[in-house]
Amino acid sequence: MQCVRVLRELRPLCRAQLSAWTGTRTGTRTQSQAAGTRLDLSGIYPPIATPFTAEEEVDYPRLEGNLQKYAQIPFRGLVVQGSNGEYPYLTEQERVEVVRTVRRSLPDDKLLMAGSGCESTRATVQLTEKMAAAGADVVLVVTPCFYKGKMDSRALIQHFTKVADCSPVPVVLYSVPANTGLDLPLDAVVTLSEHPNIHGLKDSGGDISRIGLIVHKTKSQDFQVLAGSAGFLMAAYCVGAVGGVCALANVLGREVCELERLCVSGRWQEARVLQQRLIEPNAAVTRKLGVPALKQAMDWFGFHGGACRSPLQPLSQEETLTLRKDFSNNGWL
Repeated sequence: MQCVRVLRELRPLCRAQLSAWTGTRTGTRTQSQAAGTRLDLSGIYPPIATPFTAEEEVDYPRLEGNLQKYAQIPFRGLVVQGSNGEYPYLTEQERVEVVRTVRRSLPDDKLLMAGSGCESTRATVQLTEKMAAAGADVVLVVTPCFYKGKMDSRALIQHFTKVADCSPVPVVLYSVPANTGLDLPLDAVVTLSEHPNIHGLKDSGGDISRIGLIVHKTKSQDFQVLAGSAGFLMAAYCVGAVGGVCALANVLGREVCELERLCVSGRWQEARVLQQRLIEPNAAVTRKLGVPALKQAMDWFGFHGGACRSPLQPLSQEETLTLRKDFSNNGWL
């Protein structure tokens, strides 16, 4: 009850912050928001990995090296401190500094979407403000899940509403049931889509009927859905998604962007052929072998992946052979 009282006390202040943001910030994006339209999220975003040194410190020079290579690929922007950035293993200070480093290297016409989700609403609000101050254009807010048995629609609507009320930048909801153990409920998404500062959803669940239904039920709000994986990117476009946040884009960025181009231009036969070649390598660096596999594949393709921060372990020899097979069997190695 005390937490609820604190949130109620903060709510008028957060609303004032949101009003001030829409009314006083300058630039094309804010002018569009003030006019009642949404920030255009369409396109492909790699959820970038966080390189570490041998001592498990964040390796900022290696990060900047990756950013220079990503600048040559037609991404809409970058997702920083998402699941593939190992954000649960970074301190708050490290998370913010990584965002600040990316902002310095990222061209102004590329969106920086920063993960700011925490378990408590209060911590999420605070980190969201810090991410915005560090240069984030948008924040990606994952569902809190430690007490997942109590994270029903009522709790999640209150949580995301408070974050959006207080956020100085647009908010994108993030549903990743493989990591959190819960889907953001459909009714909660529909309700939250009405909030003027909640612009979309990254859905990593892979349920195409759910994605299509979300698009259908939120179309009057100009709400945007991003596919959370390259494995179902084409199918998501077919039911109305506007883009994707795809781990595989860290490795095969041009190819994932090409799949986007084919889908948007309606060249479905060519898109289908390319989509089929991406399914196995995508599964390998996500649900099958995870972040260690993504980083290994990045090393093979000229980026710096390197080791993960403990307790994540490097791939075994057998896993490495499986990963290489999933890429080579589809003509990528």
